[in-house]
Amino acid sequence: MVVSSQHTPATVAQRNRQAQPERITGADAIVRSLELLGTEVVFGLPGGAVLPLYDALYKAKYLRHVLVRHEQGAGHAATGYAQVSGKVGVCIATSGPGATNLVTPLADAHLDSVPVVAITGQVGRQMLGTDAFQEADIRGITLPVTKHNFMITEPEQIPRVIAEAFHLAATGRPGPVLIDVPKDIQAMELDFIWPPVVDLPGYKPVTTPHSRSIDQAIKLISQSKRPVLYIGGGVIKANATAELRAFAEATGIPVVTTLMARGAFPDSHPLHLGMPGMHGTVSAVGAMQGSDLLITIGARFDDRVTGRTDLFAPDAKVIHADIDPAEIGKIRAADVPIVGDAREVLQCLLEQFQRQVPQGIDIQQWMKHVVSLRERFPRGYERTDDGLLEPQRVIETLSRIVGPDAIYCAGVGQHQMWSAQFIDFEQPRTWLNSGGLGTMGYAIPAALGAKAAAPEKEVWAIDGDGCFQMTNQELTTAAVEGFPIKVALINNGNLGMVRQWQTLFYEGNYSHTKLREQHQYMPDFVGLAQAQGCVAFRVTNEDELEEAIHKAREINDRPVVIDFIVGQDAQVWPMVAVGHSNSDIEYARGLRPFFESDPSVIDTDDTDEQPHEG
Repeated sequence: MVVSSQHTPATVAQRNRQAQPERITGADAIVRSLELLGTEVVFGLPGGAVLPLYDALYKAKYLRHVLVRHEQGAGHAATGYAQVSGKVGVCIATSGPGATNLVTPLADAHLDSVPVVAITGQVGRQMLGTDAFQEADIRGITLPVTKHNFMITEPEQIPRVIAEAFHLAATGRPGPVLIDVPKDIQAMELDFIWPPVVDLPGYKPVTTPHSRSIDQAIKLISQSKRPVLYIGGGVIKANATAELRAFAEATGIPVVTTLMARGAFPDSHPLHLGMPGMHGTVSAVGAMQGSDLLITIGARFDDRVTGRTDLFAPDAKVIHADIDPAEIGKIRAADVPIVGDAREVLQCLLEQFQRQVPQGIDIQQWMKHVVSLRERFPRGYERTDDGLLEPQRVIETLSRIVGPDAIYCAGVGQHQMWSAQFIDFEQPRTWLNSGGLGTMGYAIPAALGAKAAAPEKEVWAIDGDGCFQMTNQELTTAAVEGFPIKVALINNGNLGMVRQWQTLFYEGNYSHTKLREQHQYMPDFVGLAQAQGCVAFRVTNEDELEEAIHKAREINDRPVVIDFIVGQDAQVWPMVAVGHSNSDIEYARGLRPFFESDPSVIDTDDTDEQPHEG
């Protein structure tokens, strides 16, 4: 396979000048290869083992380097860039601690299937294995958390290995790839020839589903009475949202979208039941529990979705389609396994459904049931009695004012779940969060990367005060580099999700979760943000809420941070406790809906269950 250039006319012209070998250094070859692969921006931090590479970056013509303040920020920024653009994100770090600081973002990208290429410096080859200064076996360290990794052992390998890394990161199930480059190789010369020949005989991802599996799936769909489309982040990765909507509308089957798939199907669509799982909607959880067929596309039966697996969707047969065959049957046995790209799978399913089931399927009673769940248990929240803002109100108001065209990035914890619940998503690639690894500190650098990928978009990082204190130094990067992101800081003075669990399961023993005294601003996030080149202000009551959001939107020449002081006792509902069946979901504390697997026995017009007022 021959890898060709793409994206910009400049890189095409550059590629065309490589017909004859050119004698350049390994460091120059790295930069040239990145440019020819269409890379426009890289995020990194220099150090001794990458000094030759940074000398080459100084002379780069088509490549922008963004200097972060911590290598973890580089990794998350590359992830945010990739999630928004659909391209490969690139980060750079030096050897030893620089490289090990990338482990968390690489693990994050690995679990969330994000295409990232990390380039790390390494001590010279003659020093390998000697415990040299800043030597670390970053290949061995990252082997479990990367899709693949390389060490360059000869300078001539550079063009091919970088091209292979991009191909591996972006195709099949996307993921992170690491390239470790000893310092001496960066300084050596090679005859640079482009394009390289990429030959990966053991890597042949299947994208087109087998026709027999599609036929078996259509047979199950035609027989089902209570089907649900269970949609995961793989649908967004495959750019298959239009195909998903076409199939859902053709079949009339209701849709649930996981945390990583928010935006894959419009929240406003009448077939959408919301997010499933531990903090999902009652309608989504109830539909899955009562279904007789789960049509699972690009999802992996994560434990936060299934709850207790042996009690999850007990009457449902499973169609499971995924680009990664290792995911199929890993958690839940599949009655019909389909290996393939989500876009091609949905296209084939639609074509064969229209051909084989032209009369459609009769699921009116089922739809009446699930729509009834959605209407009886809308999203809501309790008003607090401490006089402070409700965090849900902050996020709900932000969504209403800013709208669905913006990009929203969340950290991890209560604010992440409230964001997934109370922001209205209508489009793909507008919701970024750390789903699989649950990485605190993700939001600020990911928002920076998102803004680099889509400078014309309004980008909001919704962060908690715990997460914010891990990576807020990247606000300096955003200010210096010209990325005017906006931050809604949900400040409850605690590690909120841990506190919620301590409230519910540990008798209110709040062991080491308080970050500040409730009425003391320490750190002073407004002062801290201003010191980093941002505009910042604090909101303490409802009367200031809308004005603050409007004010932030008017400032577009530097980052903006709004410190929202909210109550510490707000909790995330609905909730399924760990180790419980999803049927045990509580809509609010002490309020548990009743699920019946057969909706025909439920009188949807007469129920004692009352909506939880917010």
